[in-house]
Amino acid sequence: MAREFQRGHKAKISDLTPGTDLYVGVQIAAPGLTFDISCFGLDANEQLSDDRYFIFFNQPKSPEESIQLLGAQSGDTESFRVTLDRIPANIHKLSFTATLDGAGQMSQVGPGYIRIVAGGEEVVRYAFDGSEFTTERAVMLGDFYLKDVWRFAAVGQGFDGGLDALLKNFGGEIAEEAPADPQPQAAVPSFAPPAPQTPQPAPSFGAPPAPAPQQPMHTAPTMAAPMAPQAPSPYGQPPQQPQFGQVPGQGAPPAAPFGQQAPPAPYGQPAPAPFGQQPPAPFGQPAPAFGQQPPGGMPPGVPQGVPQGGAGLQAALQPYKETATGQRWTSQNQQLMRVDLTMGGSGVLARQGSMVMYQGKVDFGYKGAGFAGRIVGNATGQEMQLMRCTGKGQVFLAEEGSHLHPIELQGDAICISAESVLAFDESLQYEVRRIEGHGIPGGALFTMQFQGTGTVIVKTHGTPVVLPVTPTTFADCNAVVAWSAASQVIISSQVRLRRNAYPGHSGETVNLQFRGAPGNFIVVQPYEV
Repeated sequence: MAREFQRGHKAKISDLTPGTDLYVGVQIAAPGLTFDISCFGLDANEQLSDDRYFIFFNQPKSPEESIQLLGAQSGDTESFRVTLDRIPANIHKLSFTATLDGAGQMSQVGPGYIRIVAGGEEVVRYAFDGSEFTTERAVMLGDFYLKDVWRFAAVGQGFDGGLDALLKNFGGEIAEEAPADPQPQAAVPSFAPPAPQTPQPAPSFGAPPAPAPQQPMHTAPTMAAPMAPQAPSPYGQPPQQPQFGQVPGQGAPPAAPFGQQAPPAPYGQPAPAPFGQQPPAPFGQPAPAFGQQPPGGMPPGVPQGVPQGGAGLQAALQPYKETATGQRWTSQNQQLMRVDLTMGGSGVLARQGSMVMYQGKVDFGYKGAGFAGRIVGNATGQEMQLMRCTGKGQVFLAEEGSHLHPIELQGDAICISAESVLAFDESLQYEVRRIEGHGIPGGALFTMQFQGTGTVIVKTHGTPVVLPVTPTTFADCNAVVAWSAASQVIISSQVRLRRNAYPGHSGETVNLQFRGAPGNFIVVQPYEV
């Protein structure tokens, strides 16, 4: 059964099918409109560095034939054959796009889709319609991209401009138009199925027969893929301690000013436990045995203020309901952040793929190659692509279970490692800085300096610690999250004991030394990127 993707969904190809010889079908149509459907083979910088990998009607295949244009068949407006294990090493992404040929806009299109077929069976489908677009003349439908393994992402992002503008966005050059070849395209390879009316049997490999007419997106039943079994975790109360950079007024005491240490917990009292886990016993006291109630009589996992004895589905789900505080940014838990676009009047820039759910009418604009605010840190592994979220609705953001911390700026400034930025208000001023140093992975550390009025969401692995800057403050460059903009950063490589403890290692550990006047701070996470 095919998995139904929504915009922003991603998956490893190996999780969808063990095969590498794939059929990609695109269906898109609108009364009186004509579409050009193409595939861009992009390099590590997401640029079309070799125009032989722009696959379209005038260039139907790549040099080694790992990407082939097959034509219309089996209900698909256009189709491709992609052989992943034959794609050359310099190609890191295949972007499938549809552009209007002539007047019109993407809001006029009817229900359409992009689908992947392997071994004659459809394994994934991303459906869309014109209600998701406005005046765009091009749309990026889906991507195959290489991130240690090949993966597929349902993109569905509109792009202002036609094919020429899309080609320029990917770094291609527009040549003078040549007369179109009047000869019809060669016969479809046996990879694809015959037309439904052809009596001969369909080959064993290719797309299945034409699917039934698609229902509109919002009336079609939701198809959910089975999930791998997961051990249940005990229900518990979300942590009540102030979060790093938390905006006050969200059900927890206001955090200490950013950059200053919060008052320590009373002596002998443990720090609040992570979500869903039982807090540790006080220092010097044995922990209760599994299944026993902790001191105080309240069963483990029951949130404060919830009466005992609740039963049923509603009682079980009550602690995890959406939190609405009337503010623009709201932490739902340590790993999930909600932004209300109806408040604030400006858009939000977020990492592509960080959206896990949204409500209302929300537009996602592509901010990839050519965008002035993009961080090009390919050598460091800190490449960051942004999407612009606008409209009237709520967007929920997360990334790989990282802890999220909203930092509200009121005219002040902060420097944040590019790897630690998840999202921020478009109203903030920001610039990319590069700290160069021998021994830093990739040769440099990319940071973003934010200033102005607005909120930036920082992601960390685990709970970070905020320390004051002193003349003897050093930090591993891979563990630094953020620091005050007035701090001075100096490359240091003095500490090498830990690295030298491992035979065969180069022994080069690079640290950053921070200096600054009293009041400056540094934020470090208990994890090395």
